Amino acid sequence: MEDKQLQLLTEKLSLMYFHKPFKHTAFFNPRLRTTGGRYALGSHNIDINPKHYEYYGEEELVNIIKHELCHYHLHIEGRGYQHKDKEFKDLLVKVGGSRHCQTIPNGRNQSRIVHIYRCKGCKIEFPRKRRFNTKRFVCGKCKGRLIKVETLSEKNR
Repeated sequence: MEDKQLQLLTEKLSLMYFHKPFKHTAFFNPRLRTTGGRYALGSHNIDINPKHYEYYGEEELVNIIKHELCHYHLHIEGRGYQHKDKEFKDLLVKVGGSRHCQTIPNGRNQSRIVHIYRCKGCKIEFPRKRRFNTKRFVCGKCKGRLIKVETLSEKNR
């Protein structure tokens, strides 16, 4: 699906479920990583993460668009458009949009690098996603000194 088709689908869904036109731009934004879509308050445009369409198909895409259209229409009307607002929650239920989108496998939340640390005293190993300064921390079991053993990437695991 391309941006033109996404624009037409968004306009169609807006008329079908909200009975109001969508007068701005909807487009795929590959830079989105942790969210399915985003409504921009300033420009009133809607960005959609293309990976959600690739992984989960058109049904997930439609639910994300409905969610963003709830933000869009409520904001334009000057009503409660935030996730915490009752008007937003009620409208989302009414149109059948999703509250949260599905997680993309191997997305940003899953670290690809693991750092292995070992205690000099008791030899216990500590795998960590983030590096840390071994001079500032000690072993939680025996209070011994820590050393960095290795760094594993996804290829080495």
